[in-house]
Amino acid sequence: MATKKKNARSKSPKKRASKPSKRKPSSVKAKKTPVATMKAAAIDKTGPPEVLTIHTLPIPKVGPKDVLISLLAAGVGIWDAQVRKGDYSVGSKRFPRVLGSDGAGIVADVGKDVRRFKEGDRVWAYEWGGSKTGFYAEYVAPNEKNVAHAPDELTLIEAGAAAVTGLTALQGVDDHLKLDKSDTILVFGATGAVGSLAVQFAKRTGAHVVATASPGRAETTLHEIGIEQVFDPRAADASERLRSFAPGGLSAVLAFAGGDDLEKCIDQLVPGGSVVYPNGIEPEPRKRPKVRMIPYDAVGGRAPLERLNRAVAEARLKVVIEKVYKLEQAAEAHARIEQGHVVGRIVLQIR
Repeated sequence: MATKKKNARSKSPKKRASKPSKRKPSSVKAKKTPVATMKAAAIDKTGPPEVLTIHTLPIPKVGPKDVLISLLAAGVGIWDAQVRKGDYSVGSKRFPRVLGSDGAGIVADVGKDVRRFKEGDRVWAYEWGGSKTGFYAEYVAPNEKNVAHAPDELTLIEAGAAAVTGLTALQGVDDHLKLDKSDTILVFGATGAVGSLAVQFAKRTGAHVVATASPGRAETTLHEIGIEQVFDPRAADASERLRSFAPGGLSAVLAFAGGDDLEKCIDQLVPGGSVVYPNGIEPEPRKRPKVRMIPYDAVGGRAPLERLNRAVAEARLKVVIEKVYKLEQAAEAHARIEQGHVVGRIVLQIR
């Protein structure tokens, strides 16, 4: 039997060569390449957390300057919930729409013009309002300018939790406050996703850092990441506690929440002091004479991400994570973030 098979194979090429196909090229049907798909948490309409469900969608196409990332983790932000509800409009308006603006994973493919990354690299990325899919998915393909190698100091779960929040925290501290060792700064809302990173970036400058937190787990978390002077801004003696921590007054306030308690803290700024806060804080801090009010938005891109990498190492950053949910639990993650009082960030584990 083996001999007969061998003979059949040896005759086959001659037969095909001597009798070329007479079919016209136009009549030959090309084989269809199967479309590769992925799981993603997406919405088909705006609404409550329940509209966020698992879909099977095509893996995004990789453009010349894109990086296809096999995601391990994606950050969940309150801004994602606002987009889901229809309160905030950004990026694609077509459904189904995949949410999420940042995450971390492994490079699966790169565009033909990409030189900085190769398959297998550990990366993190932030792309706000991208034209392709969001980060609540098994794959995402951001432009390479919005991607950086993930810091060795962080796991990919931690990196997935800290890309956009890290950029927001670092830029508030370094770009808008420009702290030095003579400054005393209050971080208001210090236990949230951004605040818990900002206190560490501020501390690395050598400035005197004071922070707010509710009693219990939130306050304990700040102590665990190295912030010693913490007080509850809602307590009856909050002003006295703040004065005891900053007897010479505050040089600056970095605010990640608003309201009457924040305004009382701002009262203790020295003349010429600054209040820095991301756009979207509600209520927005009121303007005052002799106080510089500096709202800002986080800026992404290659240089900011690489600068964030260096700051992670300098600060020996500890990423605070409230809870890790599976991709299939994206609706639960949104319900949790809308409850408020989240310590650190909520993360989706994709794989």
